[in-house]
Amino acid sequence: MARFGRSKITDSAQQQSEEFRPDRRSLLSLGGGALLAATGMRAANAQDYPTRPVQVLVPFAGGSASDVITRILLNRMSMSLGQAFVVDNRPGAGGNIGTAAAAHAAADGYTLLMSTSGPLAANKSLYKELPYDPLKDLAPIGLFATLPNVVVINSRLPPKSLHELIDYAKEHPRELNYGTVGVGSSQHLAAAYFEQLTGTEITHVPYRNIAAYTPDFIAGQVPLGFQLLPNVIGLIRSGDALPLAVASDKRMTALPDVPTAAEAGLKDYESAAWLALLAPAATSKAVIDRLYAAMIEAVSDPKVRALFVEQGAEPLVMDPQGLKDFMATETSKWAGIIKKIGIEPM
Repeated sequence: MARFGRSKITDSAQQQSEEFRPDRRSLLSLGGGALLAATGMRAANAQDYPTRPVQVLVPFAGGSASDVITRILLNRMSMSLGQAFVVDNRPGAGGNIGTAAAAHAAADGYTLLMSTSGPLAANKSLYKELPYDPLKDLAPIGLFATLPNVVVINSRLPPKSLHELIDYAKEHPRELNYGTVGVGSSQHLAAAYFEQLTGTEITHVPYRNIAAYTPDFIAGQVPLGFQLLPNVIGLIRSGDALPLAVASDKRMTALPDVPTAAEAGLKDYESAAWLALLAPAATSKAVIDRLYAAMIEAVSDPKVRALFVEQGAEPLVMDPQGLKDFMATETSKWAGIIKKIGIEPM
């Protein structure tokens, strides 16, 4: 089973994410057109792009973690390209509505998409039919951030480590409740993957939103979570939640004292939402390269990186081909997990 980040994330792009100074191998991996764009020698048909504001569809509600992080990126990219990026939030159907709208938009570089691991990978197995094909209808520009899931537990419960949590769950099968924002959400899939790897049985309690879940977590009725950091950072700071591990191959910048799952004894447990910029499939390579170069410049900015971390995200760069390969790998990974745990397609 493919692990998160075992494509170009941990190859040339990992070097960029750590230093944001592309080395020779990184630049070569972009391809000739992207190398020209990255060095300022832009292809002729992209010289004047963009000449007007660019619309970016975000398939999630305004104010969500992915929306906020995307706006941080786009604000910096607009400085490089000299045009505004206008965010159009189109939530619904697990991100499928906004993603489909972008996939079928004109391929002129003036309608882009910010989407995530759900619409671009997991939803292929969560829905009977998608109104788009992520790998055929969209042209990857690049991945720019990840939001690893964090295993958190009500601090009043006995387990104080991931190992103790696993033992506790085995001793109390199906008695330990965990909350998510719905069936098929990143939290649900992260929990299901956890059960699969550990042989534990825990009980899923879906909520309409995080605001509804939080009081039950604090009260101890649903004391477990596999949450994105923005959802629980307040609980961690107040002492109501104890973070046991992050589902990533590296510790989170915002939680430097919290071990990775592997460090805590659970090998191969990696689960994260990742954020990527894409365009309709027929968009010219010259435009894609120009946007990717601006994206690298944005994520290289220390102010942008600091704002990402503040929002619970890890800045991480992946080039267009690397992102396309990674989307295929993630689609296969989550298809296997979803099938094994028996989630029926909606």
